[in-house]
Amino acid sequence: MNFLAATESNGGMGIGFWVVYIVIIVAFMYFLMIRPQKKQKKEQAALFSSMAIGDSVLTSSGFYGVIIDITDDMVIVEFGSNKNCRIPMQKSAVVQIEKPSVE
Repeated sequence: MNFLAATESNGGMGIGFWVVYIVIIVAFMYFLMIRPQKKQKKEQAALFSSMAIGDSVLTSSGFYGVIIDITDDMVIVEFGSNKNCRIPMQKSAVVQIEKPSVE
């Protein structure tokens, strides 16, 4: 007699149950962790593509500044009103952009 047939006939849980159980767990993990992370990366990419010189930005460390130059993966941000504090930083350090108002 086959072992699998013996476990199924004795009221044990079959392999089909475990396969369905694992698929449900993997789907649950996808919707709780992977999908929101992909959505956040997509929003961040849209944020980076909308950067322009003259935009006011908030950095991840809480500083407000104005973008004065943009390269592929870096931005140069000017902090304060003295025009002497210009710091190059990675684009990923920018968490919020505020476009200048047109008057």
